[in-house]
Amino acid sequence: MGHPLLYEINARCWLRELSQRHGEAITLANVPATEFQYWHRLGFTHIWLMGVWSTGPRSRVFSLGQTALLEECAALLSDLGEADIGGSPYAISGHGISPDLGGEAGLRLFRERLKAHQLKLILDFIPNHTGLDHPWLEQRPELFVQSPARQPATFLREGPASASWLAHGKDPNFPAWRDTAQLDYRNPATRNSMIEELQIVAALCDGVRCDMAMLVLNDVFARNWQAFPGPAAPPTEEFWPGAIAAVKRAAPEFLFLAEVYWDLERRLQSLGFDYTYDKRLYDWIVARQAGQTQMRLLGAPREFLQRSAHFLENHDEPRIASLLSPAEHRAAALLILGLPGLRLLHEGQLTGATTHLKVHLARRPHEPAQPELTAMYEFLLTALQATAVGKGRPELLLPAAAWPGNPTSQNFVVVQWQSVPSEFDLVVVNLAPHPSQCRVRLQVEGLAGRRWHLTNLLGVEEFERTGADLQHDGLYLDVPGHAAQLFHSQAAVAPETANNVR
Repeated sequence: MGHPLLYEINARCWLRELSQRHGEAITLANVPATEFQYWHRLGFTHIWLMGVWSTGPRSRVFSLGQTALLEECAALLSDLGEADIGGSPYAISGHGISPDLGGEAGLRLFRERLKAHQLKLILDFIPNHTGLDHPWLEQRPELFVQSPARQPATFLREGPASASWLAHGKDPNFPAWRDTAQLDYRNPATRNSMIEELQIVAALCDGVRCDMAMLVLNDVFARNWQAFPGPAAPPTEEFWPGAIAAVKRAAPEFLFLAEVYWDLERRLQSLGFDYTYDKRLYDWIVARQAGQTQMRLLGAPREFLQRSAHFLENHDEPRIASLLSPAEHRAAALLILGLPGLRLLHEGQLTGATTHLKVHLARRPHEPAQPELTAMYEFLLTALQATAVGKGRPELLLPAAAWPGNPTSQNFVVVQWQSVPSEFDLVVVNLAPHPSQCRVRLQVEGLAGRRWHLTNLLGVEEFERTGADLQHDGLYLDVPGHAAQLFHSQAAVAPETANNVR
């Protein structure tokens, strides 16, 4: 499936803004053509609609009762009203499309229009829990983690015969999500029901981003819920291989992306996920740790890197424009986009938004686009489409010291991409604030016996090298601080001659 370029959109806020801009009600059924044209022009392959599932009144009432949440939202919207607060898009009443967004019929029209622009649709799948409005709470309470006696982070459910205390969903490192109910993956009936839910979702889209996917791993689940009674013989097989296989039997190209942390990425890849979040890489980038960033990438097995999802922000992380300077942002953006694997960009990131929005909000404050960052992403995404980046064969190159005693090679990330023998492309990023130098040995098919003309598509650098020199000495790079360079190289028609530098 190549190396996807995924764009995450907050569906609620986006459709509301489109409606205001166009002076009419915009749902998924009548999104303006300019939106699809914009995504196609910038080279995206997949659109992730975040927040399309239905929520219910109990989830919304919970959100409206959270003082801290309301204070945070009021700090973003001075005229905040109750209509601006929705239930959490991850505390759902079911995997059905919200009628406010156009319902399932609107989504099907939207997907058809994506397809006409060579784009695919990604939706969330929420395996760990439901919202408090889910019909299973009344119809099938046995699917949830529960206790006959009250325990912390539980809520009372009165049944026809007896009462039980159902657990709220949780990540073991944080307080429980009190607008959710925890599904019990020790129960085979729960697993079967969730596979059926996944198949329903899969019929609506081309891939899923699986929320907190590691929470349903057997050992993680057992530790998290050991204080609650469960079956004497819980399943020994993991949930994900069977669930993924059930979908891929009908749709082999269906994409599975896991939100995952705690260094469990490789494990979830081994269980069938096509891509997994690489939060460690994100952490090193925003911490400005150039050496650790390089080590993370060079130390990763090829397959792991090519099955990782690289990002600078998403709805859970702060806006990258609020963390990095424009020069740092530009270098980090090329780094993320130039790596093999899935590349994830977030709505607002391309215009330099700095406000981190609470997912409960159905409206967001207006942020004027930052011209410098808007132009940067436009130029960068357009330039990449003329290269083999994301489409060819990638090689992460090892930057070597340019001369003894020069440690600045550790500041580089250099990725080579090649689709045809007569051309190659180099992504070159210096993550340090000062000039850095290195030499890299290219892994180019057909390198020797030719002259190579290299042009920086993002700057003015242009030079020629012979294949013999490149093989013997490597390519010498002397790069300004926080520079992002994208070299396109073509083999010259004439035979090798001495270097010509200009």
